[in-house]
Amino acid sequence: MIRTPLMNVMTAAVLKAGRGLKRDFGEVANLQVSRKGPGDFVSAADRKSEEVLFAELSKARPGYGFVMEEGGVVAGSDATHRWHIDPLDGTTNFLHGLPQFAISVALEREGQLVAGVVYNPVLDEMYVAEKGQGAFLNNQRLRVAARTSLEEAVVCCGIPHIGRGDHPLFLREIAQVMARVAAVRRLGAAALDLAYVAAGRLDAYWERGLNSWDVAAGIVLVREAGGYVTDVSGDAATSATANVLCGNETMHDTLLRIIKSQQAAA
Repeated sequence: MIRTPLMNVMTAAVLKAGRGLKRDFGEVANLQVSRKGPGDFVSAADRKSEEVLFAELSKARPGYGFVMEEGGVVAGSDATHRWHIDPLDGTTNFLHGLPQFAISVALEREGQLVAGVVYNPVLDEMYVAEKGQGAFLNNQRLRVAARTSLEEAVVCCGIPHIGRGDHPLFLREIAQVMARVAAVRRLGAAALDLAYVAAGRLDAYWERGLNSWDVAAGIVLVREAGGYVTDVSGDAATSATANVLCGNETMHDTLLRIIKSQQAAA
């Protein structure tokens, strides 16, 4: 695990928010049968988690700005630093009692993503990375998977749903990927998808229509684990990247060619 002052601040904030989410997750099953439904409850869990993160990070690093899923952009007096926060990535999974969700926090310094934390409170898995310090899952150093053959690869993706995304484009992309890989997965939490690539659990991943709070921490994780992460055109990933693609060098390049071929065919 990384023990720098910055990482201590980030992990302490995430652990505190995670305790609340874990308690709330335990109540979701009871809400499935209620007449009111769980939607309002999940929104409240989201907001509570974000309030904890905002309070803890503001106290530890006064003046830093924020880009948050719920609270939007909050300018800080220090214009060189911004936190990117997703207090509950994988809301639909949370809503349905699926333990595949996470808190995601990243720090951007002078336009560069320099640190990221992704935490699944149910599994107590803390993924951390800081520029130049490597990437870790709890106390285990992370490296992206070494596989180079798509035929042996497990590839993850995001699937556009009702009212979101380019469905015909995705169907072309997935048809080409399915024909070449060992398996395809859709897990439903972008921050964890990126963390799993960093951990070597997934060989590659792509998804469109994301936000900075979804991908910022995961971008740092993949890079510090020796992976490659870009947008779907091959340009370097930043906090502004909405369409992300990653893997080890070979997997990234091979998947990128497939995805770009389908963009050209549009």
